[in-house]
Amino acid sequence: MDHFRKILVANRGEIAVRIIRAAAGLGIRTVAVFAETDRHSLHVKMADESYFLGDKELADTYLNKEKIIRIARCSECDAIHPGYGFHSENQEFALACEEAGIRFIGPDSRVIALMGDKVKARDFAARSGVPVIEGFAGEDQASLLKEARKMSLPLLVKPVAGGGGKGMRIVRKISELPDALEATAREAMNYFGHPDVFVEKYLENPRHIEFQIMGDRHGHVVHLYERECTIQRRYQKVLEEAPSQFLTSGLREKMAEAAIRLGNAAGYDHAGTIEFLVDENRNYYFLEMNTRIQVEHPVTEMITGIDLVKEQIRVSEGHPLSFSQEDVRINGHAVEGRIYAEDPENGFLPSPGKMTFYHEPSGDGVRIDTGMNGITAINSFYDPLIAKLIVHGSDREQALARLEIALEQYVIHNVRNNISFLSGLIKHPAFLQNNLSTRFLDLYRKEIIDTIRRKKNKCLLHVPVFACILYSLRKNMPSSGSGPSIWERIGYWRYIMNIPVEIDGKKKEVGIRSLPGDRNDMTFEEMHHAVRLESVHDHQVSLEIDGCMHRVWISEDTSWRAFVTFQGFDFEIRRLDFLPEEPVERLTAEPEMNGKTVRAPMNGKVVRILVRKGESVKKGHILLVLEAMKMENSLLAPGDAVVEDILVSEGDQVEGNRVLIRFAGG
Repeated sequence: MDHFRKILVANRGEIAVRIIRAAAGLGIRTVAVFAETDRHSLHVKMADESYFLGDKELADTYLNKEKIIRIARCSECDAIHPGYGFHSENQEFALACEEAGIRFIGPDSRVIALMGDKVKARDFAARSGVPVIEGFAGEDQASLLKEARKMSLPLLVKPVAGGGGKGMRIVRKISELPDALEATAREAMNYFGHPDVFVEKYLENPRHIEFQIMGDRHGHVVHLYERECTIQRRYQKVLEEAPSQFLTSGLREKMAEAAIRLGNAAGYDHAGTIEFLVDENRNYYFLEMNTRIQVEHPVTEMITGIDLVKEQIRVSEGHPLSFSQEDVRINGHAVEGRIYAEDPENGFLPSPGKMTFYHEPSGDGVRIDTGMNGITAINSFYDPLIAKLIVHGSDREQALARLEIALEQYVIHNVRNNISFLSGLIKHPAFLQNNLSTRFLDLYRKEIIDTIRRKKNKCLLHVPVFACILYSLRKNMPSSGSGPSIWERIGYWRYIMNIPVEIDGKKKEVGIRSLPGDRNDMTFEEMHHAVRLESVHDHQVSLEIDGCMHRVWISEDTSWRAFVTFQGFDFEIRRLDFLPEEPVERLTAEPEMNGKTVRAPMNGKVVRILVRKGESVKKGHILLVLEAMKMENSLLAPGDAVVEDILVSEGDQVEGNRVLIRFAGG
């Protein structure tokens, strides 16, 4: 039995931090690797050693297996932990580790080849007596098209390799299939290095329920119960729970037995997840197996008390599992909300940018898994996951109550995110009543957003406005190094002022009259309020308004915009007496066609151009495909027009708001 002295973590972000902490808890040193964009990231600072991978694209950095293994050998690592994504389900990487004499912290390459391949795993599950959905796979698009036409619609197209919903597309019309196959094959090659595509019958209203299993090299395979992963967008999970409230005890037992049967048949010896789709009649079908640690593993840890990452490391050292099936018990309920840099109001469009403030919640049963290192830039090269907010309670009701409070306390400024959306989601009646399907967000996204807007509109708008102005006045009060200035002695604003402001794009005016004793008479929308600034600590401002205490979070960017969080809602405010009244440019989900030009809605890479100079296009025509944060985004023509000029080429990296296409007459 081995004891690892040093492990290389072949990943980044929150999972790299998670692995480093688990290794440290076992007394094992760690080596981090990083691309230029991650030079100052938390995982780099936490590791005992860190090595630079380069400043190029993924293929030359985190996906460069030769470079990673070379670093592991040079730094005398005993093992490599791949985390999730990247090399975690790459048979060739696992085999290369084995050949280099380095332990791959995961199943051996033979098992990855069997269960990490969706087609082989599906066939294996069928032979093992586990129900599967009709489907087939291949690389040749002509053959795929021919076979697909024999199936009833709708269909689901997805990469054979990889996971996390990358490249998955629903096809409801046979005419959509060629483009879906081509795009999925391209993404499969870009992200996973294999262009093979799988086509299967699409279930309309299923639940996505997965079972966590854990094996060792002594013939033991156990399950750690299930996770409900039904709430998804773009085929990627948004919120997960454990245990599932949908399963009966009998169905739970049957699905757990099926998961164990597959694990034993495969000789599985590590952490893995058996994913199922469950229809409305509680029929279950094998979906796939993930031969790695899952993003959502913390909810299982919270209800079982078992550290899965530490167990991975121990099993790879050759130890038997530290627990038996009889030791695994469900304790309470856990929920995980994924905090993404994205804009739910604009189709969950990725939202890269530089934070001006970051504050995490805390409290009983609250856990944060993140790779954030204070104020952090979210770039367009990687997945938009910022953090995972996990809560635990004695039951679902308490867990959701704790999650609601934690979301209200979570503050991220100057990067659009899904915090308020998650807060609205967990209060939606269908969610509270556990009426879920993988189409939940397709059905209720607009309703959730409309409810959030209504609640935000009911906020006492004068509170964030007054806090912003008083914070700004105090921050910009002149001072000198030789004691109080005349302005500080008599008060920088000890007179009546009318201050024009813009809040979320709407212009308002605020009156302020300073009174003795640090009191103020302030007016907003023709209403007078007695206001006193109580304290400013870091970015938290406390103020008393009409006898009631309020607390807000405030930060500013370099263009004098203020970002204010109040009662869980974010407001963007700027003083118009400080800045010209031209509005600050904002990026939108739809390509802007102002003055007959189309601009990039975000930073990204042009992967495909679908129009030519002189071509006439109709509204809704796909102009080009922009890749950002590991997702492909089709930019559509906002109106009928003729293409006059194309200002980019395929492969170009572009910044948000850059003009991509010009139309005739522009």
